[in-house]
Amino acid sequence: MPHSDDLLWGAVGDISRFAALLTMAELGLADHLAQGPLDSAELAGRCGAHAPSLRRVLRELASMGVVRVAGPDAYDLTEKGTPLRSDVPDSVRSSIRMLGEESFWYAMGMLPATVREGGSAFMKRYGPLYDHLAANPDVSRMFDDYMTARAIPLTEGLVKRYDFPAAATMVDVAGGKGHILATVLHANPQMRGVLFDLEYVTRHARQTLEAEGLADRAQVVAGDMFAGVPAGGDVYLLASVLHNWDDDDAVRILRNVREAMNDEGRVLILEVVLPDSEEPHLGKDIDMRMLAIFNGGTERSREQYAAVLGHAGLVLTDVVELGSGAHLIEARRR
Repeated sequence: MPHSDDLLWGAVGDISRFAALLTMAELGLADHLAQGPLDSAELAGRCGAHAPSLRRVLRELASMGVVRVAGPDAYDLTEKGTPLRSDVPDSVRSSIRMLGEESFWYAMGMLPATVREGGSAFMKRYGPLYDHLAANPDVSRMFDDYMTARAIPLTEGLVKRYDFPAAATMVDVAGGKGHILATVLHANPQMRGVLFDLEYVTRHARQTLEAEGLADRAQVVAGDMFAGVPAGGDVYLLASVLHNWDDDDAVRILRNVREAMNDEGRVLILEVVLPDSEEPHLGKDIDMRMLAIFNGGTERSREQYAAVLGHAGLVLTDVVELGSGAHLIEARRR
């Protein structure tokens, strides 16, 4: 078992390694190295960087195995570093850029102040996340790309492991750019869909669904889920939604869904479910981001989701493991 000092100093070193990965993602180093090795001066010229500084970052990246030394002062991309390219299906570049974006970086750095004061330092400085995104289109685009990258493996698990009712209408609440809805509709040709989100988001969703050839099967509706959601759906999906809100707000959202759904409808919640044990878990890492960025945002255990659903007049009927640390929680009316 690793010595406790090793674990602590390893965590301290992680911030330097993440900063090196963030530099690689921001400068597009993996894209520049995709066609073969380059010396550091040429690579610096291509990405507009200061060569001596870049050389030091490349040394760190080589120690991490995402690039390798390919000659005197030359570096090549490794298989381990390939997901940092922007043009591969499993790209993590947008995710790293989002987590290192100025306001998100500030949120994590100010976590001690958030814990001390009991309110998000991020919100105190930038306001609510979605207002911040609406006011900053570049950050919003980065966030959309991050959420789409996160959704890809989860959506693949969703369509493989869950049997959707035939000819059903699914309402994707806070559905973002529409990647999840598009994937579900492609996998279930008899289904129809409604994507529901804030006005500034729905413009991108319409583009996605049209590009996917689904404009005739998917409607896009703008609105506020706290005021109500589109009625008459057979399935209501909330993917990475409820963890942004405290229990009272989560219940408000779920009550609106319950009132809108058909009598035999079902609610699908796509989230990380926290384990009861003390073992390391992705959900515990994400929970630190929820704490830092939102006032009340939280990851939950199965029992906590059951309680929130119960207060909204719903009952938890199943939990399906999807892989990549995520779960699908199914609920129906009492």
